[in-house]
Amino acid sequence: MTTSDVGAGAAWQVGGDDADVARVSGARVADFPDEPRGPVGKAFRLSAADSLSLGNALSGFLAVCVLAWSAISDLQSAGKFEPDPRFFGTAVVLLLIGATCDLFDGLVARRFRASAMGAELDNLADVISFGFAPAFMVVIWGGFSGKLPLLFVLFAAASILLAGVVRLARFACVKTKSGDFMGLPIPMGAMTVVSIVLLFQPSYLTIAGIVAVAWLMVSRIEYPKPKGNLAAVVLAWMLINVACLILWAARATGGDQLITVGATMQIAMVSAIPLRVLMFKKQQRRERRSENAG
Repeated sequence: MTTSDVGAGAAWQVGGDDADVARVSGARVADFPDEPRGPVGKAFRLSAADSLSLGNALSGFLAVCVLAWSAISDLQSAGKFEPDPRFFGTAVVLLLIGATCDLFDGLVARRFRASAMGAELDNLADVISFGFAPAFMVVIWGGFSGKLPLLFVLFAAASILLAGVVRLARFACVKTKSGDFMGLPIPMGAMTVVSIVLLFQPSYLTIAGIVAVAWLMVSRIEYPKPKGNLAAVVLAWMLINVACLILWAARATGGDQLITVGATMQIAMVSAIPLRVLMFKKQQRRERRSENAG
């Protein structure tokens, strides 16, 4: 046995990794594909876009805290939980702030500098703000109402969370030829769930609507990606929603009508896009058939 063999065996006995064995035995680090390459220090430098992603995650966390505090305070004081619109309004405003951060982090990353972990931070923040927070809101909305079995409410909440996780994982791995989103983007899905919660009382029909939103997120229906003027429209839509929610939560005159109109438009938009895509694909199939027949 050679001296290098003895050194390599000693490294494994003390818990050394592949890099330790490489250094002891004289092998090159490049021979081990799992070894980090490049200046590792740069991976820990946060960019401006990363700060927006962290702001997104913080907004989702605070939204969950607001909803949890509303349930705890009501149960301690009255022994029965009745959702307070002000708490729901505050939570939704926080989610919209997170959505705004999510919209801008990509723009900032393209305009300035993106860090090595920017994409991972963005996905993790989206899971908190647009996966876990809406799912928790569904539980608070329907779980304490007594109108539905808790199992149905938990199923709907879990479907939103899991669909969001799958949606984000697929987004990182699959790219469409058109460059559009495959499946309903998770921020839009979260806002649609919030709209259902704000508009309707817990029922089997609304639970079915929430599960339908989860299905749209993991479907193969392509949604247009906000670019240029469309991105400006999306941003304006978010700001208008924030203003309407603030007026509604403050119980201003006409606030109920504003939030009803905004939530209805959100649900209608999400429902109309799949119908438009299906009609477009049907038209394409007809054109191909006519060309083949000709």
